[in-house]
Amino acid sequence: MQHYQLFIDGEWVDGSAGQVMTSQNPATGEGWATFACAAPEDVERAIKAARRALNDPAWRDITQTQRGKLLYRLAELIEEHAAEIGRVETTDSGKLLAETASQSAYVGDYYRYYAGLADKIEGSVLPIDKPDMHVFTRREPIGVVAAIVPWNAQMFLTATKVGPALAAGCSVVLKASEIAPAPMLEFAKLIEAAGFPAGVVSVITGDADNCAIPLTRHPDIDRIAFTGGPETARHVVRNSAENFAVTTLELGGKSPILVFDDADLDGAANGLIAGNFGASGQSCVAGSRGLVQRSILEDLAARIEEKMAGVVIGDPLAADTHIGPLCTRAQVEKIEATLAQAKADGAKIRFGGAAVDRPGNFMAPTLVECPHNDIETLKVEMFGPIMSLLPFDTEEEAIAIANSTSFGLGSGVFTQNVARAHRVSAQLKAGICWVNTYRAVSPIAPFGGYDQSGYGREAGMEAILDYTRTKTTWISTSDQPMSNPFVMR
Repeated sequence: MQHYQLFIDGEWVDGSAGQVMTSQNPATGEGWATFACAAPEDVERAIKAARRALNDPAWRDITQTQRGKLLYRLAELIEEHAAEIGRVETTDSGKLLAETASQSAYVGDYYRYYAGLADKIEGSVLPIDKPDMHVFTRREPIGVVAAIVPWNAQMFLTATKVGPALAAGCSVVLKASEIAPAPMLEFAKLIEAAGFPAGVVSVITGDADNCAIPLTRHPDIDRIAFTGGPETARHVVRNSAENFAVTTLELGGKSPILVFDDADLDGAANGLIAGNFGASGQSCVAGSRGLVQRSILEDLAARIEEKMAGVVIGDPLAADTHIGPLCTRAQVEKIEATLAQAKADGAKIRFGGAAVDRPGNFMAPTLVECPHNDIETLKVEMFGPIMSLLPFDTEEEAIAIANSTSFGLGSGVFTQNVARAHRVSAQLKAGICWVNTYRAVSPIAPFGGYDQSGYGREAGMEAILDYTRTKTTWISTSDQPMSNPFVMR
């Protein structure tokens, strides 16, 4: 088996406690790689290295332009090794190679985007109301960043954290999920090859008690960037009370896709399929609540079923596969239980509805027609290829149903009425709204959630500022010494 070590302070090391986990190939159910797990001592070492690197002239004193050049080099290396990283990620997580390889290549653009912004971080001279003072601001690196990413979009979610952090001059301890962490350790090889000084980026993985908790509550952590589920996020926020680290959370979703009776139905069907079956439904922005105007529900559902009949379930490494396995067997079992509850509550399974009888963690793409909004598949994050359709009659009703959730990450609207597109998208409580498309991303476009989908934004120009602190400097230009020390100026 392939064995992966931890990457700490520029060195490849096994965990100090000797703990090793085996990663299963979701397509076969067989172990294919082992990886070292970090103990608290390893976390401590990674954070100390990050703190030292932050103050090392080799990182602290290089120009912002030089930082950008390192990121440009990293982007080139990622693109060169995208196919290899994609194959590792597919083997480790079950995601389609067609997506993992192309996504790995595309995240090079994220690092290139932040490379270009590295020397655009500016302060300003303030038009202060005291004529004998020269006052200016500068933005300084926020410090040591704990970046925590899940398994389902690792290269992408790492880029949205590590890219702006490094461009801002921070150092990073990247904590990969203990489920399918291999791509992150392949990424660490590229950090090393790009020429970043030792300790600027360390990559570790392990369980909550030995790795995640010691990392997020450590007093030397200045910034936490977390992507994951709401329950884990609550622990992260509690831990951050120990260090007052600035924290952003990108969490789960239960995104609605609204289809109006004037929509292009084939386009809407493809949007719903993209939103539910892309990445086998294992996406935080999965559009798993399909809200369809009642007059077109049957027509749209028939078109979706016709397209579902042509979906190929199989080897995620094969070019013609549309849906691969889910990452874990536990997720398949959870989905089956949720579907059983939905049927008990009156939902109709129009297509699929069961695990596929073959080795690995395969779940058939499933279409659920819901008679009302209180159906389990409309309430919980499915994280699998499950699409639920619910009828509505009026625009106002559609908006009300769409917003009747504690989540607020993604949303979609399908309509050919431009006025309606603007009107409805403005009223949806979600951080992202796609109109007549779905599941599109760009380094230029920020994303993030409302409510239990988290707070803060990743990607886009403003994200880089979240990895800086503003320092204000006052310089007296007067020839006279300070006067009365007991009166504030």
